[in-house]
Amino acid sequence: MKEKNEKLMNEFWLRPALQKNSAKWKYLKKKKTTATLTTSLLLFFILLAVSLLCLAGWFDLAKYTSHSNKRVAGPTIQPQILEYPLDCAAWNQSNTCPRNYPTSYKPLNPNNLTCPEYFRWIHEDLKPWKETGITSEMLEKGKRHAHFRLIILDGKIYFEKYNKKFIQTRHLYTMYGIVQLLRWYPGKLPNLEIMFDTNDRPVVRSKDYQQPNSGPPPLFRYCSDWHSLDIVFPDWSFWGWAETNIRPWRSVIKDIKEGNKRTKWKDRVPFAYWKGNPHVSPIRKDIMKCNVTDKQNFDTLLYVQDWVDQSKKGYKESDLANQCTHRYKIYVEGWAWSVSEKYILACDSPTLYVKPRYHDFFMRGMIPQQHYWPIRGNGKCRSLKFAVQWGNNYTDKAEAIGKAGSNFIHEDMKMEYIFDYIFHLLNEYAKLLKFEPKVPAEAVEICSESLACNSEGIWRKFMEEGLEKSPSYTNPCTLAPPYEPQDLKSIVEQKIKATQQVEAWENEYWSNLNKQ
Repeated sequence: MKEKNEKLMNEFWLRPALQKNSAKWKYLKKKKTTATLTTSLLLFFILLAVSLLCLAGWFDLAKYTSHSNKRVAGPTIQPQILEYPLDCAAWNQSNTCPRNYPTSYKPLNPNNLTCPEYFRWIHEDLKPWKETGITSEMLEKGKRHAHFRLIILDGKIYFEKYNKKFIQTRHLYTMYGIVQLLRWYPGKLPNLEIMFDTNDRPVVRSKDYQQPNSGPPPLFRYCSDWHSLDIVFPDWSFWGWAETNIRPWRSVIKDIKEGNKRTKWKDRVPFAYWKGNPHVSPIRKDIMKCNVTDKQNFDTLLYVQDWVDQSKKGYKESDLANQCTHRYKIYVEGWAWSVSEKYILACDSPTLYVKPRYHDFFMRGMIPQQHYWPIRGNGKCRSLKFAVQWGNNYTDKAEAIGKAGSNFIHEDMKMEYIFDYIFHLLNEYAKLLKFEPKVPAEAVEICSESLACNSEGIWRKFMEEGLEKSPSYTNPCTLAPPYEPQDLKSIVEQKIKATQQVEAWENEYWSNLNKQ
């Protein structure tokens, strides 16, 4: 087998260094005649050219040999990529951002993939400004709500902080994420200015901007609702949530995938599981009434998450990779949308999704009965009970829903797509600007070093873990065009129909149960 592998390696990657001492090479060297020498040199250069094409990925010898269906797995050959780690020494010495990182890049591999379907909602989120564009006056309207202004100018990022109270370090990790985007795609983003509000609930109400020239402020935040015009943006936890010991997305999604393998779905606890802080909203307090007691059983196991207590215990009981142990996971909003959503959906278990008010950037791409199971906003306990009973009676269908939702998170929301989403969102936004971005006098330049080198403990640890050390191998995915009105209507109707069908099944279940 070793000899066969070596032979195939020689056929596929015929490097001069590998062939230099071979018998064939020595034989060719012994030939003295001019004709033979010419032939051997010609053969050598043909082989050399083919080997280089193979290395570049432009030519596949296996397609033209008898080994085409018996390709032996070997190491992936990739050109050496330079890495640029944090340079805190340079930062500490001068308090200026290092200039050694590439300001542009040339992708090694083309990307012909169309972006996941949920990317098309970018067009819908920016539609309020499609006709008028975005003026500097519109931008300034958002200042009263914003926590910071962020400017990208000639490939550099600047930050202007406003005198508002931040929630933990959301702003820090949000800015860090955008800095990583510019390291991932250096030189790709145009100049732009944005206002960002790191609070939970949307504030730009569409009813306040009904007039043609009312000019709503383009304000970025983590979630919105159907009555608001706030522009949704991936939340800070994709680069880590230090206050709850949640690692950056690339790491945590890998941990959850490994956790999913520990217990097969049909071997998991056949109840619906939720763990969180019930004190942040009435809807969460209400759902705690569904917990199992001596007098009632709605097939739910609900637990209070005390983050202060968990921090004292080293977060041993809040490891996300260890929470994929139940057949069903419950998602319920908090004060607004909840960061927990993506972690719950990633567990290979059907997510019992309590009727939401808010949406983040990806949820609009998910379909009831396909990616999750809808739960009524009113009568939650009975709705949860029916969902578990249905799933335990139709295990194959329930397992398929859990797997589809999980695949959506693991595949369509891998970190490369998170960067692509932000890239397209900011790129499309920049196209609407009717003014030239400029750096305010109070703004300061930010970079990985200015944010990470000044941090300590777990905050710095997560930033080092979430650092993009090299540019991407590829271009961003291709953003599909906006939905046609009839297509958008069809999507909404599909979701409504799927939800109503579940509610009809539920009504029938309880009606039959009451007759017994």
